[in-house]
Amino acid sequence: MRLEELAYSAGSILNPQPAPLDLMDNDDILRGTLLSRREILAIMGASGAVFFLGGPVPGLADAGAGRIPGCVVRPEMTEGPYFVDEKLNRSDIRSDPSDGALSTGALLALTFNISRLTKSCAPLPGAIVDVWQCDAAGVYSDVKDPLFDTLGRKFLRGYQVTDGNGMAKFITVYPGWYPSRTVHIHFKVRSPVSATSAYEFTSQLFFDDRFTDTVFTRPPYARRGIRKVLNSGDRIYQQGGSQLVLAVREAGEGYEATFDVALQGV
Repeated sequence: MRLEELAYSAGSILNPQPAPLDLMDNDDILRGTLLSRREILAIMGASGAVFFLGGPVPGLADAGAGRIPGCVVRPEMTEGPYFVDEKLNRSDIRSDPSDGALSTGALLALTFNISRLTKSCAPLPGAIVDVWQCDAAGVYSDVKDPLFDTLGRKFLRGYQVTDGNGMAKFITVYPGWYPSRTVHIHFKVRSPVSATSAYEFTSQLFFDDRFTDTVFTRPPYARRGIRKVLNSGDRIYQQGGSQLVLAVREAGEGYEATFDVALQGV
């Protein structure tokens, strides 16, 4: 895939469009514009520019006189209608603080490695990493939707602050599905209030369809039947989702995955 097909500007956001209220598909507003190789190099040389990258990809590091470090651009994606800034500083996001009940589903240990990009990638401590997702039944907490009302509940939401190694760890469950969307997890990386230069990046993580199909043969996912949308049919995934697929591994009684994101200009 060409670099031009992977590059998105984190500073350009399309105006949201209204979505139907009878389906949970108002999660599909796209964000960001495609950049050329020349524009990427210009941004990397500009002071104060904020750019979001992550993950080594062979063949994309060499840009002639202006060399791009070995990181590939990650597309920014819609925040969607289900983000709520609950200010829940916690690593294990499975529980509902109102009653302590745990969301059921396959355990997923999710680690973010957040870096700042200059001439190379270095750990970025102090960044706030938010995660929010639906449960095994496709339901989000603390929102009112045509298909559910969970106002006041706060399961599967939380944030962590990256440590000295730029790392933020979460314990969650493998997400379920809901109409019109493939399986995904939302995340946001933003600066602390005390930061001299503010930044914010929002995107989504996806899963290999075959891996998901295997997970969904087990309870509590299996009782919901066959999911409606695969990655190939998801409007958000089609805008660069292949660069946001988690490499999930079996770990103990559940799964684990690590995701790298690098920010330039912070």
